[in-house]
Amino acid sequence: MTRFLPLDIRLALACLPLLAAGGATAAGATYGQVLPERSTLTFVSKQMGVAVDGRFRQFATTLTFDPARPAQGSARFELDMASIDAGSKDANDEVVGKAWFDVRTHPRATFVSSSVKALGGDRYEVAGTLTIKGRALPVTAPFTFRQEGGNAVFAGHFPLRRLDFGIGEGIWSDTSVVANDVQIRFHIVAAPRK
Repeated sequence: MTRFLPLDIRLALACLPLLAAGGATAAGATYGQVLPERSTLTFVSKQMGVAVDGRFRQFATTLTFDPARPAQGSARFELDMASIDAGSKDANDEVVGKAWFDVRTHPRATFVSSSVKALGGDRYEVAGTLTIKGRALPVTAPFTFRQEGGNAVFAGHFPLRRLDFGIGEGIWSDTSVVANDVQIRFHIVAAPRK
């Protein structure tokens, strides 16, 4: 006597080899070819209690990440501070000056990772050193990892206290006018390393 399995179970069994193959590809891929045209680095600050969105138009990212071995991952960001878009020409002209980013003396900001760890599911955490205006401080940023087609998408955020880096000195150090806390957000798309 021949036994027949229900259709839904037969379909699930037929798909198992495909799922296994897809999982093997994901686990065996090391991502690191960043696609700058699809990546963004943005921030949200508050002026007089009102949220203000901004972004950096030019930054370079170097990373290595294999979801099967996250602890071996690494990342480095280098920001062109003069490429800031703070929402208006007046704001852009102000923030590149000495009281804010002082881009003549400190044209670049950098982040260099020291560790990457898995938090469970698609969540991870990168820790490292952020250097702005010559001040280097530790930063930890949670992020998610997902596959999109053949690429990887890393999306995360972390808080930055601007006065810790001397951003907005003098009259701008009044946190009732410009909040001390700034949310930094990153969305990085990378292809597998060749």
